[in-house]
Amino acid sequence: MDPNIPYDIAIIGGGISSCVFASSHISNGFTGKIAIIEAGRQLGGRASTRNSLINKGWQLNHGSPNLNICNRKNNQLLKKFILELLKADIIISDKSDFIELSENPISDSKIKNQFLEGYNFAPKSSMANLSKDIISLNNLNDQIDFYFGTLINNLVFKNNYWLLTAKNGDTYKSKFLVCSSNLLLHKRSIDIFKTNQIPLRKAITTNLDRKIDSIISELKKQDYIQRLTFLIYTNSNYTFKDKYDEKCRYFFLNKSLQDKYKFERIIFQKQNNNRIGIVIHTKNIDLISEYNINKNENEFKENCILKFNTIFDRNSCINKLIDIKHFSIMKWRASQPNGKCISEDLQVCEKFNIGFCGDWIESEGFGRIEGAILSALKLSKKINL
Repeated sequence: MDPNIPYDIAIIGGGISSCVFASSHISNGFTGKIAIIEAGRQLGGRASTRNSLINKGWQLNHGSPNLNICNRKNNQLLKKFILELLKADIIISDKSDFIELSENPISDSKIKNQFLEGYNFAPKSSMANLSKDIISLNNLNDQIDFYFGTLINNLVFKNNYWLLTAKNGDTYKSKFLVCSSNLLLHKRSIDIFKTNQIPLRKAITTNLDRKIDSIISELKKQDYIQRLTFLIYTNSNYTFKDKYDEKCRYFFLNKSLQDKYKFERIIFQKQNNNRIGIVIHTKNIDLISEYNINKNENEFKENCILKFNTIFDRNSCINKLIDIKHFSIMKWRASQPNGKCISEDLQVCEKFNIGFCGDWIESEGFGRIEGAILSALKLSKKINL
């Protein structure tokens, strides 16, 4: 699109909240043009899928593996949205095993965890396709343009328009801006972008708007969780010990095992070729530091496999890893918000035509996919475009 012709809405970030917002806003009657600008290669954000270039045909959900919806307050917006996804056959009930691992395998049990209360839903195909399907649900007139591999690192608000500049030099113009990621507002952007000022603060200086001042001030208090994810591609002879038929199998380490082995959860994902992919999630600072300073990546990977085999040494359904096809490591730039949430009252700044959504906004499901969805649905209701 011609950069001189403005979009009606530009959304920075292509995660689940941005997709829900764009789709819902069109469903609510919006007829303008939307740009979704994403630094990665596809939609999904932290609810994404690795389509391996090395191992053709493999798809591993390496971020949020499913949708966990509690909706304790019976929010009707959220309830209606989930029912729409079910009716459209975009999601299905997740009937996978959810098992907590402890020091004693005999006491391994169905897990009781805040992230797994309520209802669990799985995408019909993959988490990345879930985001695409949510968009496709309402983008019937091609109102949305997508820009991938595009990292916005500079914002300017001029003459009631937002001018966005990407690291690659591309520019975008929009009447209204939605930040689904907090990266351009958070203090960590200074290190990531190698700049001396938070991009939103540079665009809107202090004392021009109370809401902008408040949201930047509050974000300084919001911490975030960094993650490493290990993706293991097994050989054709690797199977479960028992006859397990579901697509996924979730194992969560209890606190004692997390402290000991530095892993948080281990998820087995059956592929279309009937092989089993394994995704290991960790948020342990010591392990991340070990990875950053380790000069021998192969040694680091071997140590991870040794930990895996020790964890499942006497497990009744999981075999040890003897020989694997491939092992890759993903270091997330995206991160899970932690601690301080940002008030819903700050979601829209009318004076500067900007709105915010994501799991970093105050709502039920803060830090989780439910919070990302709910904040996007609420933002769509608040914007009169």
